[in-house]
Amino acid sequence: MESAMEYISQTGQLILSLAREFTLKDALDVAIVTVLLYSVIKLVRETRAGQLVKGIILLVVLFVISSEMDLLMLNAILRAFLQSGIAIVVILFQPEIRKALEQVGHSKVAQSLVSAVAVKDREDRAKTRKAIEGVVDATQILQQLRMGALIVFERQTKLGEIVATGTVVEAAPSSQLIANIFFNKAPLHDGAMIIREGQVYAAGCILPLTSNENVSAELGTRHRAALGISENSDALVVVVSEETGQISIASEGKLTRNYNRVTLREVLERELMGASEEASNGKRILGKLGFGDRAARKGE
Repeated sequence: MESAMEYISQTGQLILSLAREFTLKDALDVAIVTVLLYSVIKLVRETRAGQLVKGIILLVVLFVISSEMDLLMLNAILRAFLQSGIAIVVILFQPEIRKALEQVGHSKVAQSLVSAVAVKDREDRAKTRKAIEGVVDATQILQQLRMGALIVFERQTKLGEIVATGTVVEAAPSSQLIANIFFNKAPLHDGAMIIREGQVYAAGCILPLTSNENVSAELGTRHRAALGISENSDALVVVVSEETGQISIASEGKLTRNYNRVTLREVLERELMGASEEASNGKRILGKLGFGDRAARKGE
């Protein structure tokens, strides 16, 4: 009993001693490591990497057993395998590591840092606004004609590899041009259009399909391609369904649907240009007059 009390006392003194030496720098260190570990665990759980982790754990258990039981040949093989652990992990988890780094690159924190350095000037905003107007008008034409479209707004992540799969256009983003490209007899209508810096930069581009196995079976290739490029970059993607004429937006691996002319413009302006002060003022005035909800219903 006395030995147990003595052990508890020594443990308590050790904890108090460590607590006294614990500084703000140590707290920051622990917080960063905790966030990293949580991110790794979350990434592993949400991908097929979970099965690979189970396999690696099994090999480590076998290595310990072979060491305890003096299984020399098995121990030597596992030792050689585990000594190259870092290289093996990078090879096995290359897709997951790439995805994690891309997510960090276009996270809100990273985008805020980039935005603080690169401020848009009036000319860039005017080009972006013109592109938004062209896309919104074109989607209405395509929606009425029941013609599909896949329009990618490039943001911070450059899509050079995707552009290389299509045809460079470099043209002003008029609604007529965009609608003509996606006309079902046009040679470039099957691929995606890339809008870069307010211009229709390329068309007929091939996008990677989503790797998410939980995507609804109702979604076709266009929607899966939109999700795929939004998972691998910070691009904002507008999709017009050929079957239903429904307008959707893909961003950060998520798909939102049932947009109309008004809501599509609002989302594109907010995501590509930031909140529009003019639009916000107009919305507040309509709200005070009681026309806000009526206008939104009319646009549907």
